[in-house]
Amino acid sequence: MQYGREGGPRSEPDPHPLDAVIWRALTGVQEHLAEGDERARRYPAAIAPFAATMDTEPASFRSLMALVSGDDQIALFTTEVLAPPPAFSVIRGDSVDQMVLQDAEAYAAQPGAPIVALGVDDVPEMLALASVTQPGPFGPRTIELGDYIGIRQRGVLVAMAGERMRLDGFTEISAVCVEPGYRGHGFAVDLVRSLLSSIAARSEIPFLHVFSSNHAAIALYRKLGFVLRRRMHLAVLVRADAGVVRATDEPGAGLGV
Repeated sequence: MQYGREGGPRSEPDPHPLDAVIWRALTGVQEHLAEGDERARRYPAAIAPFAATMDTEPASFRSLMALVSGDDQIALFTTEVLAPPPAFSVIRGDSVDQMVLQDAEAYAAQPGAPIVALGVDDVPEMLALASVTQPGPFGPRTIELGDYIGIRQRGVLVAMAGERMRLDGFTEISAVCVEPGYRGHGFAVDLVRSLLSSIAARSEIPFLHVFSSNHAAIALYRKLGFVLRRRMHLAVLVRADAGVVRATDEPGAGLGV
């Protein structure tokens, strides 16, 4: 307990909601998508691999274990390096920059290419594009998380971006990717600026996650008005009895995680 000048207890400042971003999303705006209980929650595997616990107590990890079957993989964002109990194996650990939009003028520019809304019928093309560009986890139901937009050239989807985790006052931008043959045309910038505009219209703050080693993506996001809020830690976990080999620590080719 800390005390103020008058000798009374001094309360600690409330943690930032983005410090526990996955937990706050799954117990708030996106609670309708959550699997789990009051101690551990996750998104359905077909939507995203992300999960979180209420705290680091053994009971919370037991609840988390109940949400993981076979060789299923779950990903956690934490403010400190995670040391899970022996029932879990960490198959990948990495450093992730959590960035928030600071420059409100960044979304004012008009896009140079026609942007289209993407829906369920576009999912096969979106999965194919994600497979080529590796922008971070993208599954057959990821589109349920928010609005997704794209750019087509000659009828083919060559770039996309969308909304992923949402919590009160904040929306995450994710799945920002461009087919290799169409890079250099500013498509990623156009898509992100369009999302920034729609998120800001809801009086929410845009944020995103990017591997700390992905310097090119970080430089792009800084130009778009994003700043580092804090460095987070990614831990990809599997059941220790699953026999899954440790994943590579090399980030994907995309612009996020």
